[in-house]
Amino acid sequence: MTTAPASAPYDLIVVGFGAAGLSAALSFAEATLDWPRPSRIAILERSSREERGGATRWTGAFLRINQDRELDPDWPEHVSRVSGGLADLEYCRTVQRDTPQTLAFVERHGVEILFQDFPLPHTFDGGTPSMTPPASPRGGGASIVERLGAALDDDPRVDIRYRTEALHLTTGEDGAVDGVVVRGADGRTERLAGRTVVLACGGFEGNAEMLTRYVGDRACDLPLIAPGVAHNRGDALRMALELGADTAGQFDGIHAEPVDRRTRKADAVLYGFACGIFVNGRMQRFFDEGRDTWDNTFEHVGYEIWRNQDQEAYWIADAKTLAIPGIMNSLLSDVPPEQADTLEELADKLGVDAEALQKTVAEFNAAVGPGQFDPTRFDGKSTVGLTPPKSNWATPLDTPPFIGVPVTAAICFTYGGVRTDLDGRVVTPSGTAIPGLYAAGEATGLFYHAYPPATSVLRSLIFGRRAAHHAAGALRPA
Repeated sequence: MTTAPASAPYDLIVVGFGAAGLSAALSFAEATLDWPRPSRIAILERSSREERGGATRWTGAFLRINQDRELDPDWPEHVSRVSGGLADLEYCRTVQRDTPQTLAFVERHGVEILFQDFPLPHTFDGGTPSMTPPASPRGGGASIVERLGAALDDDPRVDIRYRTEALHLTTGEDGAVDGVVVRGADGRTERLAGRTVVLACGGFEGNAEMLTRYVGDRACDLPLIAPGVAHNRGDALRMALELGADTAGQFDGIHAEPVDRRTRKADAVLYGFACGIFVNGRMQRFFDEGRDTWDNTFEHVGYEIWRNQDQEAYWIADAKTLAIPGIMNSLLSDVPPEQADTLEELADKLGVDAEALQKTVAEFNAAVGPGQFDPTRFDGKSTVGLTPPKSNWATPLDTPPFIGVPVTAAICFTYGGVRTDLDGRVVTPSGTAIPGLYAAGEATGLFYHAYPPATSVLRSLIFGRRAAHHAAGALRPA
């Protein structure tokens, strides 16, 4: 790597080293290989080199695709449905169109995409429950960070600045963005001149003040799902708003997931909960665990635990769940579930009221209706006369060993962010693009009411590339 002289403007300054930022920087580097002079690219990363990658580094990065690298065709309309029509449908359709070529880009750089069996059905394949093996990169999001990062490490046109905070965007007399004021590890500030800036530094999930302002009270009780999330401080939103940018997405909306609270392992998510029950700290059920497939409910469980259950819940199941082939692959904790031969012993291990747990389980067991239990599909095996009901996969918890996991809700990302057009350009409320300013990934707002999953990393990669290609075309020397 070489460092451009302070007096020479960068052609591109990327704020953030996650999927969106890496995609933008590397795509721009490739798009400018034929320039008559070497392009200059800077990447600003809040963390150290060892921790680089933000949230991307820690995610398993499910990809909502089929073997042909095509996006679930139902996804754009799914987003529109759950958002009540508020989400940008053309943005979602752009994600669908660009998925194959974007995945070809990361695969070309050594990211291997695997399709591995999962023990429970999902709706990643046409919107209907399916046991089709879901896709993810080998090694998760960390492989994206390391593979794309390695290509940038080796490029002499790229200057990567670690432990560097972006403070403000600067503009020329005509209002076009022309640089970034940054603070380095020594605490000193400087202005980096740049012909184009891409904001790719995540949402505001790592900023308790902004979470409280937008999401509401008790936001401080939300732990982060992974260490890299702490660097997502809302910098993109703050800096863009200073220039009059518009916003998109639900600002009091968050993507939260139920995680094992016994461990500090990142992304210790409990996906395989549909075949057991959830109880709160008072040992009362509070959620219909079988109302939909795990991918359409795990976020809602997480939000409910945080907002209404005082961040305390327990997942309880028995030997019938343990017998599901591969079920432990849906429990991402590094600590196995607590296990006991009786509910009383399990309650002791979990540190909860045994009598109350036994009462709740007895009421649940008595309400289980007829039918054949089948965890591979909506089996219609439900409870009768129970509130809340269990709409599918309701089977009595009566066969030892009994298992349990104490869970809490951890925040992954925020819904609200900067608004962009389909080229990734940041726009004002009138829809006018702010010259020289782009944004991609979770820094941009999209979702309302729910996040149809397995697309966060994908949309970050796609719009990082779109921003880079548009910027390269606009800046190409005559």
